[in-house]
Amino acid sequence: MIVGFIDENKEELGVEPICKVLQVATSTYYAAKARAPSARALRDALLVPALVAIWSVNFRVYGVRKLWRAAQRAGYDLGRDQVARLMDVAGIEGLRRGQKRKTTKLDPGVTRHPDLVERAFVAEAPNRLWVTDLTYVAAWSGFAYVCFITDAFSRMIVGWRVASHMKTDMVLDALEMARWRRNTTLEGLISHSDAGSQFTSIRYGERLSDLGAMPSIGTVGDAFDNALAESVNAAYKSELIRGPGQGPWKTIEDVELATLSWVHWFNTERLHEYLGYVPPAEFEAACAAEKPDQKLVGVLAPPGLLDTE
Repeated sequence: MIVGFIDENKEELGVEPICKVLQVATSTYYAAKARAPSARALRDALLVPALVAIWSVNFRVYGVRKLWRAAQRAGYDLGRDQVARLMDVAGIEGLRRGQKRKTTKLDPGVTRHPDLVERAFVAEAPNRLWVTDLTYVAAWSGFAYVCFITDAFSRMIVGWRVASHMKTDMVLDALEMARWRRNTTLEGLISHSDAGSQFTSIRYGERLSDLGAMPSIGTVGDAFDNALAESVNAAYKSELIRGPGQGPWKTIEDVELATLSWVHWFNTERLHEYLGYVPPAEFEAACAAEKPDQKLVGVLAPPGLLDTE
């Protein structure tokens, strides 16, 4: 550190005056400059750019734990403490999530469906339990409203929609995308949400019934009753919308294109602690290999569902 400080200030102050103030012999400074780099320094010089590259392609959101796992998956034999030290050297850090605002609008005149989940956000196979919720993004041209549908089995985002409104139509579009991507019968599926008016609407309930699915709604004003969907929204807002190097968001179309990229990364690259630090697509593929009767999912959205309202 002393050598680095001298290097940064020697042009302005001179080497000898700085060494005199720091009580360091000038010969010690020049000896340190002439000394060959240590094996650790040479290794750090190779590893730091590699870790920064892995951190950058993952939306610059990974902290020590996930960056360590990602580095191991990339073939780097590193310990967790070593990754923490190299992150300090590189000046990078993981994302810290902020608070979330609510977008739920209740319709007190509508009879709500019962809570069939009761906070048990687990499933033994795909298409047994989906969770959904709305969030919003402030853009210069107005608000963009976003709906995600997530499969509790693998944490895969199976359907999503960005629109300029919060009408039931956007939720139905996300539901249709999810049905298209799974391309299978949804008989017996539970679709869980909060008590927002979009999810208590007659049209939403009828569409689920047509698919053979059952609606489920959590307690009003209780975030824990839709915690999995809330966590997906929180990840989206912190990792993409307010993430490093993102924004400001000018148009709803900008939000939509960025969301497309983030969902693809979330499903195919992002490491999920719940899944043993593998992406949802990899987790589903491994489960399907063990149980061939389970169908795999795609990662592309159907034509027509990416048009902004």
